[in-house]
Amino acid sequence: MIRLVVDGSGYWYGEDADSARRRAVELLQAFRLYRAAEVAMRRRTRDSMAMGENDLLTLRYLIRAEREGRQVAPAELARYLGVSTASTTAIIDRLERSNHVQRGPHPRDRRMIVVTPTVQTDDEVRRTLGAMHTRMLEAVIDMTPEQTRVVMDCLARLRAAVDLVEPAADDPGEGGASRA
Repeated sequence: MIRLVVDGSGYWYGEDADSARRRAVELLQAFRLYRAAEVAMRRRTRDSMAMGENDLLTLRYLIRAEREGRQVAPAELARYLGVSTASTTAIIDRLERSNHVQRGPHPRDRRMIVVTPTVQTDDEVRRTLGAMHTRMLEAVIDMTPEQTRVVMDCLARLRAAVDLVEPAADDPGEGGASRA
């Protein structure tokens, strides 16, 4: 039987871990550290722009949609954010008051409205994130096509692993006892 222990990285692995397993744990730790740095960067960005997470996600989505030539209705934002339409309305109201977005009629269906970022928003996001995006690009630009493919494949495999959500063994919804 393999006894599980936790090393300083926080990942569980077998006590008799071979070199391949140790390398895997080191790689996962490197990804964990990158993710922590990215989360901290996003927090600093939200703070510098005086916004919440969903506000910033909304702006990023709207800017991308605008670059793609797509119109975005509030219902689409609600689906993207995974929040109620009432919450989406509150987000749009807040962003409209701060002059980050504007509402307007849909170009082909006057019964609908669309939400678009203002020019000032695009400029502010570019000022806030531009230098960081340049540093990130410089960090990977010299990778060979083979190195790039290895990293992309690894990230795809990790994404697939974390996207798989299995119900807990004692989940009452899976035929277990009902809640009182």
